[in-house]
Amino acid sequence: MASLAAAARHDLSDIQWQHLHPLLPAESSRGRPCKWTRRQIIDGIRWRVRTGAPWRDVPANYAPWQTLYRWFRRWQRDGTWARILAGLQAAADTAGRIDWTVSVDSTISRAHQHAAGARRDGDQQKEPPGGIHAEPADHALGRSRGGWTTKTHLACEQGRKVLATVVTAGHRGDSPQFSTVLDRIRVTRSGPGRPRTRPQQILADRAYTSKANRAYLRRRGIKACIPSKSDQDAHRLAKGSRGGRPPAFNP
Repeated sequence: MASLAAAARHDLSDIQWQHLHPLLPAESSRGRPCKWTRRQIIDGIRWRVRTGAPWRDVPANYAPWQTLYRWFRRWQRDGTWARILAGLQAAADTAGRIDWTVSVDSTISRAHQHAAGARRDGDQQKEPPGGIHAEPADHALGRSRGGWTTKTHLACEQGRKVLATVVTAGHRGDSPQFSTVLDRIRVTRSGPGRPRTRPQQILADRAYTSKANRAYLRRRGIKACIPSKSDQDAHRLAKGSRGGRPPAFNP
């Protein structure tokens, strides 16, 4: 029995490809036909993104790394990846596979040791960084207790699908990015109608229990399940508030 190459274990299945293929841009009839199929190119890009390896280390069973990088950057600059994600989210929401109870949290990534030498005039380099979204002026790099780090703020539904992200320097606080990441939730409809942007309920830890965040949720009519901090409870009691510790769940 032929064994599957280790590099190809996570390649697109036939069912996944059937869902993805209609969302891809139409192939141009001009010029030489590409030697590699769209599916091979996307599988190679997915391998590199999943593993985090250098482009030059992409296995030989995929397209050459120069081809993969060229397609990756082309679709990043013209917004193709964003449109593909929007299409997949719309299909998932129509099928009822998005749970609109949304969790907000962040994670820190340790930057590479060479990141400290990142140029400050990125817009002047031969190929500017980023795609349809501008790269932060600080390249989302900052000093925290973990060293030179980047922080990713996420809004995820309960099926572990990411609905929105915000990338900041590692020393940035979580709470100030709460409304920013929620404002980026935008799931388009498969048919007519405005994109869906409002979750039913938000789950978050004590880092997000500020008055501003709770007021933001009340204005938008979103239920909150966020525990309060003990010092906030003590301050409220000292001012004469009755009822003791409030419930984490606020309708």
